[in-house]
Amino acid sequence: MNKVKINAFQLFVLVFLFEMGSSILVGLGSHARQDAWIAMLLGMAGGLVLFLIYHRLFSYYPDLLLTSYAQKITGKWVGRIIGFLYIIYFIYIAARVLRAFGELLTSTIYTLTPQFVVITLMILTILYAIYKGIEVLARLGELLFFLVYFMAIAGGLLMVFSGLIQLDNLKPILEYGIMPVLKVSLTQTINFPFGEMVVFTMILPCLNEPKKAKKICLLAMFLSGLNITITFIIDIATLGVDLFIRSPFPLLTAIEKIQLLNFIERLDVLFMLYLTIGSFMKIAIYYYVAVVGTADLFKFSKPSKIIFPIGLLILFASGAISSNYSEDIKEGLEVVPIYLHWPFQIIIPGWLLIVAIFKNKGKNSQVEKNL
Repeated sequence: MNKVKINAFQLFVLVFLFEMGSSILVGLGSHARQDAWIAMLLGMAGGLVLFLIYHRLFSYYPDLLLTSYAQKITGKWVGRIIGFLYIIYFIYIAARVLRAFGELLTSTIYTLTPQFVVITLMILTILYAIYKGIEVLARLGELLFFLVYFMAIAGGLLMVFSGLIQLDNLKPILEYGIMPVLKVSLTQTINFPFGEMVVFTMILPCLNEPKKAKKICLLAMFLSGLNITITFIIDIATLGVDLFIRSPFPLLTAIEKIQLLNFIERLDVLFMLYLTIGSFMKIAIYYYVAVVGTADLFKFSKPSKIIFPIGLLILFASGAISSNYSEDIKEGLEVVPIYLHWPFQIIIPGWLLIVAIFKNKGKNSQVEKNL
């Protein structure tokens, strides 16, 4: 890990693509109805605070992965258990994203293709990228970043010029008060995608300019959060609240409505291309940290030897996590945030930081100078 280095812009790109990832795939925050975009903004604010916790831990142990400094903070055996649980968590979330990607393609474009074939091809492609290392993945991200942004801007402009956007669909704002919005932000949007930044506790030691980590990550989180919020506004304004809630893929449904100048239509291919890029990067990052975390925890001298077994775990877990897409979405939005995201994104990192502050009393002033 000490030999692997990425620069500040590459980190920015990785965070941005990771945060965007599969976030606009499903109707996240739909329980807040037309106020889903407000729940997203509140979730982003909470996520930025969470990242400050992750960064503070990084500032105490800038050369160590989460799986290593958990042992220094809590002791060898408790720390190893925590590290192992995080590895399982990373594998599980990678499997969830892979499953969502497979469900999208097999229910829209490749309707006659077995889902297992689609996700196997995806995991094999990612496996090759992981084998080449985080530096190659970061350089790939640099290329894809500009493509993603071009597609996002082009899609947004086409939605505006097609006359589909009806801002009245966003009213009344806070129709049922602030509490439903707060509930959604605390149980969904703070965790997905912003709390998932906990994965970068395994990547920040790769940065060649550690002092830029906080600024770069916060900026990427803010920009991606703003883009996701705008996407939600477009979805609701185009589809209306009822269709936004019922649609399994709201943005895809909105894009399919574009008809401009009697020949610009069927632009769902742009959505598919974006989702393929976003899902690829998100799965790849989870996959990568699961590999390096396992190698770090169990002292593998050659992490490349465990890339294939972990890939198989992700592949088969993606098929086993639920029996159908409806069950998968319900589990992902109602069960996972409470029983997995909150412990691994908020409770455990918060506890580790409190203990680390007391264990590093003499270093606190020096750490603050380096922040």
